[in-house]
Amino acid sequence: MKLLVFAHTPPPHHGQSYMVQLMLNGFGGDHRQSHRSGIAKTSPYGITCYHVNAQVSKQLEDIGNFRPGKLFLLIGFCIQAIWCHFRYGVDTLYFIPAPGKRSALYRDWLVMLLCRPFYKKIILHWHAAGLAKWLETHVQSRARSFTYDRMKDVDMSIVLSKYNRADAEKLLPKQIRVVSNGIPDPCPSFETTVLPRRRARFAARKKLAAGQTLAPADLENTGDDPQTFKVFYLAHCTREKGLFDSIEGVLLANKKLAETNSPLKMQLIAVGNFLDSDEQAEFNRILAALADRQSIRYLGFLSGFQKEAALRDADLFCFPTYYQNENQPVNLIEAMAFGLPILTTRWRSIPELLPKNYNYLVDIRSPQQIAGTLLNCLIGEPPESFREIFLRQFSLEQYLTGLAEAFRSIETTGCLAATSPTLTPALSASSASTPQSQ
Repeated sequence: MKLLVFAHTPPPHHGQSYMVQLMLNGFGGDHRQSHRSGIAKTSPYGITCYHVNAQVSKQLEDIGNFRPGKLFLLIGFCIQAIWCHFRYGVDTLYFIPAPGKRSALYRDWLVMLLCRPFYKKIILHWHAAGLAKWLETHVQSRARSFTYDRMKDVDMSIVLSKYNRADAEKLLPKQIRVVSNGIPDPCPSFETTVLPRRRARFAARKKLAAGQTLAPADLENTGDDPQTFKVFYLAHCTREKGLFDSIEGVLLANKKLAETNSPLKMQLIAVGNFLDSDEQAEFNRILAALADRQSIRYLGFLSGFQKEAALRDADLFCFPTYYQNENQPVNLIEAMAFGLPILTTRWRSIPELLPKNYNYLVDIRSPQQIAGTLLNCLIGEPPESFREIFLRQFSLEQYLTGLAEAFRSIETTGCLAATSPTLTPALSASSASTPQSQ
């Protein structure tokens, strides 16, 4: 099967661009390069990709902002896509729809207007969430109608979760498939290098919480600070992603620990880039006012070995996000791979990542709940269960296999009618809202 992948890869680096890169690499890379070099590439999943790297933003801060130069870049990418159709005989277009942002929606209009007439089959892969509700609440009827005209009735929509189906259903595709994200195992040595440390620190905290003294044997594999519960935040350092709620939650939890003369304390370790200068200034003011400077550490942007080392050393992953386009965050999947317990929000698709009745979910914008949950986490879930969730549900092999099966299914005649949703536009609009926190 030949597939024209109209999507950008890093940089800038974020969950969506990373997943596109993993898909391309897993399917044998960009076969346009093979034609140029004369070196044939194998496609282990039977999917031959031709990539148009539709990168219109150089930096994260620029994503979603309009610049005239972006329009010319986008037209150029569309011309590349049309050329690939004629040059390589590609008839299936893979495209990632916009989140609920006007400039991104206009981008989708242009791509579908120029490219869709040349492609027999269209696949939409919904990485962001919230477009369906945004179209109903923030867009005038003419713009909404134009969106339907350009993007409705595609051959397949791929979503990351059940929650995400509402966005796809809004545009009445012929078929919907749920395929969760998956990543390469970032911690293959978990059993030998990470798990012993997690277990030792967990056991040491239980003893300290019970008022017991740690013996020398208890300190093996714990590091030199078993009394410090390391709360790890890894994301863009923004309010919507939950940085400031994490800070307030940790400080409140430390206050309660001090009031009870507990030997335990918490430390927030924040990793990521700031996208807004005002938020960075606010963060710096908070650090400057701290009575205990060790309660919050900022490490900036980390990648590669440094990022892996920070994840290995952490005791819990804290991500109380309410980012408007959040769907299935890759950072939570990475945390599971390192066996980290996760504190996060009841926001959009996130609860589907975790076990039913999971105890460490909080409401959005709720530092008091975060503090209470952090205190419960001190001697809560053992680390093995989170690693097992990753291996069972979010491996790279499962991701690539699920995508390949979904892509190939549209080549089978007759399967579309059997799985086509029968929602009317009115029913589709009502399904855009869910009982989860919004």
